[in-house]
Amino acid sequence: MLVNLTDSQWDLEVRELLEDAVYYDPSEVDKVMNQYRTSSLNELYVFEDQEEFIGIIGFMMGEQNQLEIAELVIHPLERLKGYGRGIILETIVLKNPSRITAVTDEEGADFFRNIGFQVIGMPANEVGVERFRCTYEVEIDAEDE
Repeated sequence: MLVNLTDSQWDLEVRELLEDAVYYDPSEVDKVMNQYRTSSLNELYVFEDQEEFIGIIGFMMGEQNQLEIAELVIHPLERLKGYGRGIILETIVLKNPSRITAVTDEEGADFFRNIGFQVIGMPANEVGVERFRCTYEVEIDAEDE
């Protein structure tokens, strides 16, 4: 189940999951946490299963109802169990975007490609890490129209 995090809900488990997303840099974790606490445009949800934090998705709703994923993190012991795909599906139901985008590294690109995203390579960033733009066009069910 996806749960929207509020200021009062920040704890060590959320911080540990975010550390995994920003390569264990405490200053980057602080920056990311502050971004979600202070901006009404950015939303952060935790995925709970049996009261355990399994993963996190952080995103912003952009123009033309486009959902831009900034963070998608699954606890290392829970990977390859379908949680990432499940989090994205729950987010689609919750926010009803027309398109989902993410910019990620090669490992993330493999994940997004495997769940149906179109993946396009981008120039390497300033430290030489190759990046990929991942895009998914959300289909509208005929029943929903």
